[in-house]
Amino acid sequence: MVNLQKITMILSVSRRTDIPNYYFDWFCNRLREGYLYVRNPMNERQVSHIDLSPEVIDCIVFWTKNPAAMMERLSVLEKYPYYVQFTLTGYGKDVEPGLPDKKTVLPETFRRLSRIIGKKRIIWRYDPILFHPAYTPAWHLNTFEDLAQKLEGYTERVVISFVDSYAKIRKSLASLQVRQPSDDEILQFSAQLATIADKHGLWVEACSEALDLSQAGIRRGCCIDSRLIEEITGRRILAGKDKNQRKECGCAESVEVGAYNTCKNGCRYCYANFSAETVRTRTERYHPDSPLLCGELHPEDKVTIRKMKSLAEDQLTLFDVPVK
Repeated sequence: MVNLQKITMILSVSRRTDIPNYYFDWFCNRLREGYLYVRNPMNERQVSHIDLSPEVIDCIVFWTKNPAAMMERLSVLEKYPYYVQFTLTGYGKDVEPGLPDKKTVLPETFRRLSRIIGKKRIIWRYDPILFHPAYTPAWHLNTFEDLAQKLEGYTERVVISFVDSYAKIRKSLASLQVRQPSDDEILQFSAQLATIADKHGLWVEACSEALDLSQAGIRRGCCIDSRLIEEITGRRILAGKDKNQRKECGCAESVEVGAYNTCKNGCRYCYANFSAETVRTRTERYHPDSPLLCGELHPEDKVTIRKMKSLAEDQLTLFDVPVK
């Protein structure tokens, strides 16, 4: 059964899994074919058909912790505006077991990507911040300083957030002995981060934080950022707030193309993986030529062909250019 539904066209690739790291072949194949399918995580029988034509996609926002595989095939994106959110922390294998070395390999990967696409289009994410016996505030400040120094000149902003105790990860966080800091501790710590960032030519933005960090010198940010997309494309983006995200989230509306329980980074704080066994089962179903990520279409599935509509006007005026 096929229905039509209008939707906006900023692609999120992806909040649910690390597509640049593990599934970029799949994404390249989908761009070549001109469409992909996304299964509704709240109703497994509902599947969306997403048009990937360059004419209707205003921007692609990539989320990754290791874009090395993606960097070898950036030419496939030449018709699409895009930017990359690169999460880089200093956590060890006890927290982020699936990633390369944080002191040498990943900072150099960050710098290489910045040299290719430009520092405006690569955003450093130092998140989520969690406090426990090994990862103390002092440890974070030293690690943040070291990374900021290595990334200086290769990006313009850094996004932070503090770990949220979702029900799905509460047990995992408890096993790590993660503690919840007070508001005063968060404010004091955040002000120190802002000072370090400023020393290295960065500004800090907070992602989906209920606590107002402006008094610490940190403004609220938005990961799907219509103002940044306007700067990249030179076109006005008429996007509203994403109603599918938390109320603290400032992101513009977008189309999420990933799938839960498919990320192989194995991060202990991850809300998108429900169990290691489910991840193993789903990733075994991955095929780079399938329209669905880590799955296939079934006869009982209901496919909705979404009518795409660009959010962009032809161009910005002088008065539309954002001021930092």
